[in-house]
Amino acid sequence: MDLARSPLALPFPAIPPIDGVTLRIARARYKEWDRCDLTFAELAEGTSVAGVFTKNVCCSSEVELGREQIKGGSARALIVNAGNSNAFTGYRGREAVEQIMGQVADHLGCTTGEVFVSSTGVIGVPLPKDKARAGVEAVLDAEPCGWEDATNTIGTTDTFAKGAHASAMIGDTRVEIAGIVKGSGMIAPDMATMLGYIFTDAAVSPAFLQECLSAANRQTFSCITVDSDTSTSDTVLAFATGKAGHAQLTSFDDPGADAFMAALHDVCRELAHLVVRDGEGAQKFIAVHVSGAVSDESARTIGLAIANSPLVKTAIAGGDANWGRVVMAVGKAGEPANRDTLSIGFGGHWAAREGQPVEGYDEAPVAAHLAGQEIDIAADLGMGDGRASVWTCDLTHGYIDINADYRS
Repeated sequence: MDLARSPLALPFPAIPPIDGVTLRIARARYKEWDRCDLTFAELAEGTSVAGVFTKNVCCSSEVELGREQIKGGSARALIVNAGNSNAFTGYRGREAVEQIMGQVADHLGCTTGEVFVSSTGVIGVPLPKDKARAGVEAVLDAEPCGWEDATNTIGTTDTFAKGAHASAMIGDTRVEIAGIVKGSGMIAPDMATMLGYIFTDAAVSPAFLQECLSAANRQTFSCITVDSDTSTSDTVLAFATGKAGHAQLTSFDDPGADAFMAALHDVCRELAHLVVRDGEGAQKFIAVHVSGAVSDESARTIGLAIANSPLVKTAIAGGDANWGRVVMAVGKAGEPANRDTLSIGFGGHWAAREGQPVEGYDEAPVAAHLAGQEIDIAADLGMGDGRASVWTCDLTHGYIDINADYRS
């Protein structure tokens, strides 16, 4: 399936090498396409790992194993295949993952628990063991590659490579954080988003890395949606090689911990936005800002109700300032709301204030805003101090075109 590049695409950024990370790609041919579909990251000894995973109860063996592996806190390798999600494949799927883990562990001289595996693609087809074995052999012998090649390799219906970079100062030491992600459809993360990987040369304890990643996830990956569907394979992993050489961060009391957290949050937010920008069939990037809710969590729930509404998303696709659809979405969210204190706006212009249409409301500037590619929707509930931002895209016929023949 040849997909046109998203009109919301951004160029792949310049991402520096991360000391302690070596990337390679190869072809396992899990799907009939003429491209690499296997990405391998070799990690230095002593690398810390943290992760967040899908809450979908029909998850893959890769997710089940990953949840257990991060408890060990150590990683030596990451291997990701595209073309086959290996989800809903029973014992055969698990055997294939364990085979990959064992093969890589033997090569690196590490434990299988330090080899993390992810898969993405069609659900319900066991990962072929022969192709898995040959693919791993090929990728272990491949020449090192750069970030963009590694990112393109993990994509499925993605139309552009998605990466982000930030740096932070920990004392006198500059540390780098690099992130790559794939995702375009089946995006409504209940933890993370599709497949995302973050690498840093900072020295961070596994427990603190987990604390930082979980906190960043709540305000970034878990605040985006394309189609309200939570994948069986959603995974975000963070790896800290410790090669920068500073004293290990173990808590927010350590000098530089706040700076590291801020940089990590920036990378996660940028990756999350890029996934929305590549939403299947997307023509518009939509930011939903909810304020005046009874709590931040309530605001997030309301924001997702707005962002997941097909009626809201199709109205935005058509440039229709139908604020009544936003009212509907607020009311169906199941959170405290009061129609008589509710205000709705687009692009900085209020259409309704405190339960009533704005007197003399001029739709022309709102229509002009909705004609663009960057859309802002505001909902102020007038009930409290809770606030949240959620990001989504419009819903077009392109989404149907892509998903009607996804398996072909």
